[in-house]
Amino acid sequence: MDARASFYLLLPFLALLARDSCADKAGAATLNFANKCSYTVWPGTLTGGSSGQLSSTGFELATGASFSINDIPETWSGRVWGRTGCATDASRKFVCATADCGSGKVSCNGARPIPPASLAEFTLAAAGSGQDFYDISLVDGFNLPLSITPQGSGSGCSTTSCPGNINSVCPSELAVKGSDGSVVACKSACLALNKPQYCCTGAYGTAETCPPTNYSKIFKDQCPQAYSYAYDDNNSTFTCAGGASFLITFCPLDLICHPILLGYSFK
Repeated sequence: MDARASFYLLLPFLALLARDSCADKAGAATLNFANKCSYTVWPGTLTGGSSGQLSSTGFELATGASFSINDIPETWSGRVWGRTGCATDASRKFVCATADCGSGKVSCNGARPIPPASLAEFTLAAAGSGQDFYDISLVDGFNLPLSITPQGSGSGCSTTSCPGNINSVCPSELAVKGSDGSVVACKSACLALNKPQYCCTGAYGTAETCPPTNYSKIFKDQCPQAYSYAYDDNNSTFTCAGGASFLITFCPLDLICHPILLGYSFK
C-alpha cells in the first residue's frame, strides 16, 4: 500500500481526533485582564458555591499591563472586581481604599469584596446548557469603570460595559471619600440608607413592587448596560455560546486619554 492510500485510510481517525481535541478546547475558558486606568488596579477573583478558587485570587495590574488566568473550569461561576488605592500599612497588612477583600494580602483567597465594588459576574456553561452568562453589576455600588468582552469561540457575542465615572456624579449621601477628600467610590442606596425600597426587601421584595429609584437611575444613566439595582435585569444580562474567553478591561474608555472623565486619582 502506497503512502497516499495509507493517508486516506487514516483520515477518519484524524478527523475524529481533531473533533475531540476541538471539543475539549471549546469547553475551556480564559479570563484576560487589561488595565487602561491611569492608576494601578489590584483585581480580585471569587469562585461561587463550594468549588475551588482559581489559581490567582488577586494580583497587581499596573497602568497598561495585562494578565491572564487560564485554569477556568468548564463550568464555573464567580465574580471579578478591581481594588484601588492599595498599599501595605504599618502592620504589614495589605489594605485597599476601595473594594478591599479584607484578606490582608494581595490574594483574596476566597474572601468577598467589601462594597462598594463594580463587579464582573460570570456563569459559564450554566446547568449544562452550553451557554455562558455574564454581566456587570453595580448592585453593590461602584468604584471604577470596567467592561467584559467575549473572545475566541464566542467572539461574535456582545461586549457589556460600565464606562462612566459614577464617582463624579455620586450624591454626597452615597459617596466614599479618600484621605484627600476626593470621592473614590459610590455606595448603592441599599448599602448607604438600608431601607427596604432601596434593598428590594420586605414589601418591596418583587420586581413589581421594587421599581427603579432616583438613586439607581443615577447609576443607570452612567452605565446603561449594568445592573443598577436588584431587579434591573431586562437588558443587563448577556449570553453567548459556551467556550468563549473573556477580556475584563478596567477603565475601558482609557481615562489617560480622557482626563475630563477622571474624577479621582490615586498616588
